[in-house]
Amino acid sequence: MDTLFTAMENDRKRDVAPLAVRMRPRTLDEVVGQAEAVGEGSWLRAAIENDALSSVILFGPAGTGKTSLAHVIAESTRATFVEVSAIGGTVSDLRREIDAAEKRLVMGGLRTILFVDEIHRFNRSQQDALLHAVEDRLVVLVGATTENPFFEVNSALISRSRIVELHSLADDEIAELVGRAVADDRGLAGCYALEDEATSAIVTLAGGDGRGALTTLELAAGMVAPGTREAPVAITEAMVRAATPHRALPYDKNKDMHYDIISAFIKSMRGSDPDAAVYWLARMIDGGEDPKFIARRMYIAASEDIGNADPQALLVAEAAFRAAEVIGYPECRINLAQAAIYLALAPKSNSAEAAIDAALREVRNGPVRKVPDYLRDRHRPGLENYGEYKYPHSYPAGWVDQRYLPEGLERGCFYQPGERGWEAYRTDAAARDRQGS
Repeated sequence: MDTLFTAMENDRKRDVAPLAVRMRPRTLDEVVGQAEAVGEGSWLRAAIENDALSSVILFGPAGTGKTSLAHVIAESTRATFVEVSAIGGTVSDLRREIDAAEKRLVMGGLRTILFVDEIHRFNRSQQDALLHAVEDRLVVLVGATTENPFFEVNSALISRSRIVELHSLADDEIAELVGRAVADDRGLAGCYALEDEATSAIVTLAGGDGRGALTTLELAAGMVAPGTREAPVAITEAMVRAATPHRALPYDKNKDMHYDIISAFIKSMRGSDPDAAVYWLARMIDGGEDPKFIARRMYIAASEDIGNADPQALLVAEAAFRAAEVIGYPECRINLAQAAIYLALAPKSNSAEAAIDAALREVRNGPVRKVPDYLRDRHRPGLENYGEYKYPHSYPAGWVDQRYLPEGLERGCFYQPGERGWEAYRTDAAARDRQGS
């Protein structure tokens, strides 16, 4: 319940709140970017404007406006807005809010919007506690998550909610957000002037993260006393770089970003692009990825994508794995880079993978095929009836025409040699050896 001191307390909280909190949009028109999610004609915008919101889960990277949209809903709706933390919240907290929401609805006809930030942090039982309330519309759930809700949120809860995806802000949108914060009375109130180079630096460091951009601006402004609207103090690129010397790009070691970047890394090596391979490698190293995980993926790629086009690739990958295991960061970054570049530049062949997969399909789906008698083990009675095994080393070329496949299968049914590198050379050489024998 509000008291005489509520406004005073809120003013004091706003005074010490971070710039990103003070600059949260109050209306949909103040939201920067996200035209697909809340632009004209979108479902979410219409639902907010008509005060007809149903349960929704906002999904997107950090700093894209999920919490800001929740606060816009709070400002725009005639429903009661309550918030539960998914970090420290419990089932008891949820049940208490749901009980209170039911009383508001029954006694006063008031709807309740329940905002749960980082909803993926709720465990299964906590998410289950929301089901009946969402199903019966006792509450309208607004969940926010940086993780893919289809993996991290109860499927029953998803089926009762609309998923709205938010995207990283574009450079011009970050610049607009920063410029607004410099001028707005809730922000720097025109007491600072942002140089063009400083804006560019903030945009680059933000990497699409609006909250990160405002935090960088606030840190840079804190390096010098404010001026006035008539004589604002300049914020320079040097101040921005000093305030945020290192850009922390998003990277989650066991979620979508992890899989997306390792996929890009592997495909860059397969596509013979050493620059791209090193870039994605750097993203993983900077994100703190386990070097042995990176090396294992290169170990696989050495056979899957290069194979016998360059047999040395497997040895290089093995050495990189050993370096990651024995040396570790930071030095093993060099070993990983050397291996990634080698694999990217190596001739490519997927014949080893294709051959074993084709053979496995035959083994699992084809008939049981008998080992030719002359290939059977000779350490048993009756070997005199097995027929003659031709020992290749007894022939001038070290090769003799002899059937090794079981009946029903012919040479070339599994292995199709690549046309590049050592594999192509050896295939041609083997063919010449057979012709000369």
